[in-house]
Amino acid sequence: MMTIAGRAASLIGAPTDIGASDRGASMGPEALRVAGIHAALSERGLDVVDCGNVSGPPNPGLKRVDGYRNLEQVTAWNHEVHDAVYRELRELRLPILMGGDHCLSIGSISAVARHCRDTGKSLRVLWLDAHTDFNTRELSPSGSLHGMPVSCLCGFGPRELLQIGGVTPAISPSWVRQVGIRSVDTGERRFVHEQDLDVFDMRCIDEMGMRRVMELALKDMDADTHLHVSFDVDFLDPEIAPGVGTTVPGGLGYREAQLCMEMIADTGLLASLDIMELNPALDVRNKTAVLAVDLVESLFGKSTLMRKPLAIQGALIDT
Repeated sequence: MMTIAGRAASLIGAPTDIGASDRGASMGPEALRVAGIHAALSERGLDVVDCGNVSGPPNPGLKRVDGYRNLEQVTAWNHEVHDAVYRELRELRLPILMGGDHCLSIGSISAVARHCRDTGKSLRVLWLDAHTDFNTRELSPSGSLHGMPVSCLCGFGPRELLQIGGVTPAISPSWVRQVGIRSVDTGERRFVHEQDLDVFDMRCIDEMGMRRVMELALKDMDADTHLHVSFDVDFLDPEIAPGVGTTVPGGLGYREAQLCMEMIADTGLLASLDIMELNPALDVRNKTAVLAVDLVESLFGKSTLMRKPLAIQGALIDT
């Protein structure tokens, strides 16, 4: 298993709710800082630098135009995110994007895909979320772009967003594994099936258990894989993580989420991370931010005991 000690990581704040239906995710980066993310990762042995926040236009709260809300502003923010994430990857640092709403993953994952093309790495995206985020302007009930990042990355979206990383599409649906899904719009559900997206919804987790789901989600990776995790905080059950704008009951509990993060850490392949949709305006004494930092610590190797890794189906799984 790859050691984390001495690895360089960069915190990048993107304080905007430009793609969301509700306001408040713009305060997410500061909430994570208040919850101690820098110190927590430093204690895991990482060389952590806080790059501050990227900037972009304010949220004008526009109504839907040609199927999208705030498209010009969303595009501007995603260009800034792309450039910041790509810069840190070129410096051989592990970028941690602190959102902000999930539309910003268009910029971050476009940058990661570009870096993988530069370096000859294969890309795997783990999308931890209550939603598939695979809407299009024809399918979306709201036109909010935080419900469309995966479809945009796969080539289904406005030209302005498809071209951010230099290649369209930025990724293939076959590179994505989605875990924790429990809310999908009707038209979006058909589109997900048409594109053969790998989705491990909550029924899968209930039937197979978290360990088996993660074994499947992490299989077929090797030392040349760049693993990107896009962690939407609404992946968690709102009983333990109320600070999100789009709460959906029946999400992951604390132990399931910890196992998920620990099994990702066991692969030693994590190379970039998004932490998205944290909304302090809806939180209780910053408890969701504190929980998110706790889980991110596990993602970077925190565990109760030192364990011997065991290779199972291409992923490193603890005995």
